[in-house]
Amino acid sequence: MDFKSLFKLRGELSNPQQIVLGILGLVLILVFWEVMANVKAVQEPLYDSVIPSRVEGMSKSTLDSLQKIDDALRANATKFEKKYPILPPPLQVATSFTDLFQNDNIKFHTKRSVWLNLRGYFWAILVSIPIGLLVGLLPIFRGLFNRPIDATRFLPLTALTGLFITWYGTGDEMKVAFLAVGIIVYLLPVVVQRIFEVEDVHLKTVFTLGANAWQTIRTVYIPAVFSKLSDDIRVLTAISWTYIIIAELLNQKGGLGALIYLKARQGYLDKVFALLIIIIIIGIIQDRLFLYLDKVLFPYKYYKVNAGTVKRGVETIRYGVFAFLVGLIMLLAYDGDAALIGQLLCLIGIGFAGYGEFIINRKSKEA
Repeated sequence: MDFKSLFKLRGELSNPQQIVLGILGLVLILVFWEVMANVKAVQEPLYDSVIPSRVEGMSKSTLDSLQKIDDALRANATKFEKKYPILPPPLQVATSFTDLFQNDNIKFHTKRSVWLNLRGYFWAILVSIPIGLLVGLLPIFRGLFNRPIDATRFLPLTALTGLFITWYGTGDEMKVAFLAVGIIVYLLPVVVQRIFEVEDVHLKTVFTLGANAWQTIRTVYIPAVFSKLSDDIRVLTAISWTYIIIAELLNQKGGLGALIYLKARQGYLDKVFALLIIIIIIGIIQDRLFLYLDKVLFPYKYYKVNAGTVKRGVETIRYGVFAFLVGLIMLLAYDGDAALIGQLLCLIGIGFAGYGEFIINRKSKEA
């Protein structure tokens, strides 16, 4: 391994270097985590307490006597157990996953949180893009609303939960609206900014060809803005996971956020960390799916799509992604037979996408 290349400014890592350093980084994090957990650990004495669980009706003198005996037993204990009141070690967190799946119905809570987030993404994107296009493209709307849109980024959304309850009640509609607004206040200014980043050379070209306003929007602004906006959406939709606990605490009906709050109140810190890891894993999968969707919608960013074989591969992938998304929605929104059909559609979609990738990769190797 070339160690000098590791310290080169903006240097590139080879695939072996990325694998080795990635594993090493994970090991270092786990070691640091283990060390910090043991630094904060305490030794709890093991003994049979004489204080009963129910003390109603007992006199104060009796309780004081029992407390003195209990203190003596604690002071003379010979066996101790290590407790982690602040930071659980990695192994304890790993073993808590089993209990979460067996006793806490983690599948239901995960499904509910993901479904809430997906609906929040949908409404945020559906609202942000049209309004952002109007504000960015037409001076009259930009003059009226550009500054207020920029100012909304500074709204403390966590302090506005009372308003959302007043407007939408305490059901899922309120939670979806809260998550959507959490994305909208950041996505709207980005849409406007992307419009101003469209290169003049494209606008001058369509103007020379005699394109009218709608043709310019359709052939220049929408493709240019959407191709960049897809990356922004992929990053910004992660914001909703930061608000998930607040949303699900209101009128608790399940979800990872509500479960985290409950386990934290009960003192199960190992389960809290396990649930946070689950959210991180979901976020990584979500990020990969958004990136793959970007490849499907804007293949020219990743492939040379002029070849007929590549076009056929991209179209096959699009069919697969469409089937997968429909199946995912059915799987999250419904139970019973509809959920089974959703699972089948997801598998079919993965198969089509895989076949499309095979077509594209085979063409690349032949080239």
